[in-house]
Amino acid sequence: MTRFWPNAHALVTGAGSGIGAATAIALAKAGVRVSLAGRRIEVLQATAASLGDHVGAVVAIDVTDPAAVTKGIAQIEAAAGSIDILVNNAGKAGSAPFDKTDAALWADMLASNLSSVFLVTQAVLPGMAKRGRGRVINVASTAGLTGYAYVSAYVAAKHGVVGLTRSLALEYARRGVTVNAVCPGYTDTPLVAEAAANIVAKTGRSEAEARAALAKVNPMQRLVTPEEVADAVLWLASEGAASINGQAVAIAGGEVFTG
Repeated sequence: MTRFWPNAHALVTGAGSGIGAATAIALAKAGVRVSLAGRRIEVLQATAASLGDHVGAVVAIDVTDPAAVTKGIAQIEAAAGSIDILVNNAGKAGSAPFDKTDAALWADMLASNLSSVFLVTQAVLPGMAKRGRGRVINVASTAGLTGYAYVSAYVAAKHGVVGLTRSLALEYARRGVTVNAVCPGYTDTPLVAEAAANIVAKTGRSEAEARAALAKVNPMQRLVTPEEVADAVLWLASEGAASINGQAVAIAGGEVFTG
């Protein structure tokens, strides 16, 4: 049985859909009080409706804005208490050939996928260290472990998330806090739906053919499910994972290997 600290409180960013929503639901089912953050309050409230009595705070935050993060974390902790578990899931994907990747796309990918992790973690991690307990789980991607064509800015950002994870794991190892990353392959989420739509628009293939092309990357020949990623996060957030630190766990059916 997965064990958590008594009255554990988790914050999940990007919790309105996909991996974030699945993770919030999994944590709540395990008895953890869960607060939700993201840009759109209406989708966060939809996730909150699935959490039963384990809802903490529900706060709309632009996790790329330092002032908004500081204010939002203060609101969450005032309403629901100190944060013991942080799941940095918020992010977005954008694609373009490298020679057509402009400064705006580059900046957006780094802000949404890397700077957001830095900002939220910096707002939460010192409190964890002071209390002597905490879990930080960053949702990266197989793009943080290998390279993919036509998504150079996204790949660079996700590599940054993995690097930040490893650095913080060492820095906080003696303070009762672990920092790990999960690296999903193509997962059946709205982001993959957008990727499939882009393939349809650019190649004329059907949606089914586009989704099959994405699934083909996985040796299991299928998309990962959000619930599979959530289960990995649940374990890393538990007391039983106390010696797991600085790891980037691939959830991709054998697409990439870590060691």
